[in-house]
Amino acid sequence: MDSCFLYNADAYVKIKEIPGSSIDLILTDPPYNLGVYSTGNMKFSWRKEINNDLAQWDKTQFNPASLKEDFLRILKPAGNIFIFCSYNLIGKWHETFDPVFDTFQFFVWHKSNPVPKFRKAGFLNSCELIVCMWNKGHTWNFGKQSEMHNFFESPVCRYPERLKEPNHPAQKPVKLLTHLLKIASNEGDTVLDPFMGVGSTGVAAMLNNRKFIGIELEDDYFNAADKRIDKLNNL
Repeated sequence: MDSCFLYNADAYVKIKEIPGSSIDLILTDPPYNLGVYSTGNMKFSWRKEINNDLAQWDKTQFNPASLKEDFLRILKPAGNIFIFCSYNLIGKWHETFDPVFDTFQFFVWHKSNPVPKFRKAGFLNSCELIVCMWNKGHTWNFGKQSEMHNFFESPVCRYPERLKEPNHPAQKPVKLLTHLLKIASNEGDTVLDPFMGVGSTGVAAMLNNRKFIGIELEDDYFNAADKRIDKLNNL
C-alpha cells in the first residue's frame, strides 16, 4: 500500500502533518449539518426505514473556514478542490474560498433513484452539490464541449457496492467519484480525502492509478475503508 496511506485520526489534526504543496486533488465529503432540519426517521411496515436523521457525526457544527488555511497550504499550484455539500453550506464555502481562488463553481450530481417522498409534499432530494475551486493553470482533462457539463447522473450507491455493515448514510458511488477524479487529476497524482468515510474515494483513486491519502475518525468506517482498499491491493 505504498501508494495509499490511511489514517484513523481526526482530520483537523492529521492534515497539519501533510507537507505543503503535496496534494494534487482534494476530493471529500464532509458533514452537511442537515440533521438540524430533520423531521425524524420515517418507518414503514413494508420497506426499510427512511433515515432522515443521518448520524451523530452530522450534528457537530461544521465550518468550512476551519479548513481554509490547511487546504491552501497543502494544495499544489495546479491542484483542484472538489467538495460535496448541501444547500445550507454552499454559501459558507463560497464566502470562504471564492476570494482566494481564481474560479469557484458548482457541480451537480443528479441521483436517478432518489429516496421517495410518499407524502408528495415537496421536491425529491434528487440533486447534490459539489463545490469546485482552482487557479489558472490547474489540471483539467476534457476532450470536447459535450464532456464539460457541470452535471452527472448516476444512481445512489446500491448493493453490492453499498456496504451493509457498517452502513454509511452518505456513501458515494465509485462511478461518480471516478468521473471527478479523471477530470481533475492525472495518473500518478495524489488525492486527499480528509473525511474518508468507508473509503469510496480511495477505491476510485486506486482503480484509476492515483495515489491516495485518506483520513477517517470513526473506527467502523475506517476499518471498512481499510478492508476495501486492501482487497484492491491484493487483486
